[in-house]
Amino acid sequence: MSQMHSGNRESKTATVVQVRESLVLVQIDEQASVKKNEVGYICVGEERLKAEVLRIRGRTADMQVFEDTSGVRVGDRVEMTDEMLSATLGPGLLGRVFDGLQNPLHDLAEQHGFFLPRGVSVPPLNLEQTWKFTPAVSVGSRVPPGGVLGTVPEGPFTHKILVPFSEKEPVTVTWIGEGEWTLQDPVVRFESGGVEREITMVQRWPVRRPIPESLLRRRYAERLYAQEPITTGTRIIDTFFPIANGGTGCIPGPFGAGKTVLQSTIARYSSVDIVVVVACGERAGEVVETITMYPETKDPRTGGTLMDRTIIICNTSSMPVAAREASIYMGVTLAEYYRQMGLNVLLIADSTSRWAQAMRETSGRMEEIPGEEAFPAYLDSSIKSVYERAGLIRCADDSEGSLTMIGTVSPAGGNFEEPVNQSTLGTVKAFLGLSYDRAYKRFYPAIDPLISWSRYLDQLKSWLSENLDPNWTRDVKQLRELLERGDAINQMMQVTGEEGITLEDYITWQKSVLVDMAYLQQDAFDEIDACMPRPRQLESLKLLRSLVDRDYDFETRDEARDYFTQITGLYKNWNYSPQNSADYQNYKASIEAAVRELAQTAS
Repeated sequence: MSQMHSGNRESKTATVVQVRESLVLVQIDEQASVKKNEVGYICVGEERLKAEVLRIRGRTADMQVFEDTSGVRVGDRVEMTDEMLSATLGPGLLGRVFDGLQNPLHDLAEQHGFFLPRGVSVPPLNLEQTWKFTPAVSVGSRVPPGGVLGTVPEGPFTHKILVPFSEKEPVTVTWIGEGEWTLQDPVVRFESGGVEREITMVQRWPVRRPIPESLLRRRYAERLYAQEPITTGTRIIDTFFPIANGGTGCIPGPFGAGKTVLQSTIARYSSVDIVVVVACGERAGEVVETITMYPETKDPRTGGTLMDRTIIICNTSSMPVAAREASIYMGVTLAEYYRQMGLNVLLIADSTSRWAQAMRETSGRMEEIPGEEAFPAYLDSSIKSVYERAGLIRCADDSEGSLTMIGTVSPAGGNFEEPVNQSTLGTVKAFLGLSYDRAYKRFYPAIDPLISWSRYLDQLKSWLSENLDPNWTRDVKQLRELLERGDAINQMMQVTGEEGITLEDYITWQKSVLVDMAYLQQDAFDEIDACMPRPRQLESLKLLRSLVDRDYDFETRDEARDYFTQITGLYKNWNYSPQNSADYQNYKASIEAAVRELAQTAS
């Protein structure tokens, strides 16, 4: 399965000297040397338990074990591999469900039943399946690291076979095959540094090291400034809190606020090619819902199922802590791989809170000095190092690929001041805070417009002005101010009642309610309202501005309430109507007629 054929390495061994749950202290043999994040196997009878080096002190090393450590004893032998914890990259990843170590869960279940035995691993990719390889270069071609050697069809996409990212200089192709090959068959031979090698369609890459890092250092890739947004089809995100293509965002919220439904909606309708979902520490029931729903959900982009262009990394709260900690790095590496092909990738991590809790458990067993709330002192830098792997990249073949990362956060008790949430806020550029109060009132998506923000609104101003409306950013900011004034008036009414405020303030509050009810709320289970394209969002926003910018001359609060209730009902029915259908035209005409009728009455 390796990308290259290499000589046999000398075996390196160590010995277990201490066991603390999933953390094992090993004594390294005198003739051996190990490095951080190196993988080793603890031999327990016939079982080989996979582990990773976390810390080295002299001739001893702390290793986190990705399996249950029952039965591991002092004196057990440890076989070191001299390899980092790595992802297997190649055709056949799409549509698969892996654990945090990239074991395919469906294959494991078929071979070993639903109760997975310890120490068992299965190749991530089907090594016997054949793929039609079409060369993209000829003999004698000089191809840089990350450059395209050939292509194979993978579902709805063209999968590019790339020069291994570990190469330090352009390679010279000496032979290239064409036709049907398995993943074990060499398809290219090339010369690099005076040595000829052959590679298959598969390569491996350390998960804790960003793929483009080495390419950027050697100028075989270029990081670009994001200037276009992704379109999610969710009005409150696209309009008020946009996320750049290649940007970062987070969705914090308490239990029951709708994170799972919102992230599923974003995954289904976003203007991206590939979706990678990392379920790191979520409850098994929620993960099972995701695994069963995606293959049954029609994909509006391809006409197939959503699973056809999705990869799921699954480590539930009942799985080993160490594998949960590794799962995000595995997911990011797979996402980076497809980005290097010039594709737009969306990574959803659910949830980074439980990933951080896994780090806290491991850090505690290593007896490290704790930070706030016993999280490791390096929590902030760990979160930043993950989100910094997002971005827009110009690849070696001059195509552009992006990795947009959205992490959900599950703060205990909905407390947004806890360390994981605060570290995430200091890293991402879009904050979509979910409110329990809005969820309790069935205001979905429960994104609170008064606490949420996006730094991309100004960054994307040029694109929004050129492609939507020159006044888009200004209009959004003014509507946000209207929502803030309406909230302040509503709080006053909670104390004084409706009679305690002026009629003018009451009308302002009704305007803010109209914006909230008619535009910010959206039905994720309605075929039409679940996703609103940007042109329709623009049309809706213009009509909404014409309604809230008007001066109304109501004589009583009842008149104002009845009018805005009527408009809100018509507007919601308009949202449910297919674009340019008879109902669509009728409801829009009814809204405009209601405005004209009121104007005639006032005159």
